[in-house]
Amino acid sequence: MDRRLTILIVVLAFSLSLSGCCYFAAKNEIKAAEQSFSELKGAGGATKVPYEYCSAETFLGMSKMEFNQSDYREAKKFATQSKSASTAGLAGVKK
Repeated sequence: MDRRLTILIVVLAFSLSLSGCCYFAAKNEIKAAEQSFSELKGAGGATKVPYEYCSAETFLGMSKMEFNQSDYREAKKFATQSKSASTAGLAGVKK
């Protein structure tokens, strides 16, 4: 019985540590996406590259929604897509 309890505690601790990692990874990715989107917005992305602007804004909104629902993996994925769209938009604005 002691061995089972030890294994259960180890598995529980491991799963809690993984969920914490996902939380912070998603939170950091959302911050990076917000910063990138803010730069795109400041560069006039809404009028110069509307597709990338709308994509970045939509993905960022979806990321925040998933984060609020504690789905950190999906939140990070959408934040990464938002950041990618913002980066592409900034490249288009600079052309």
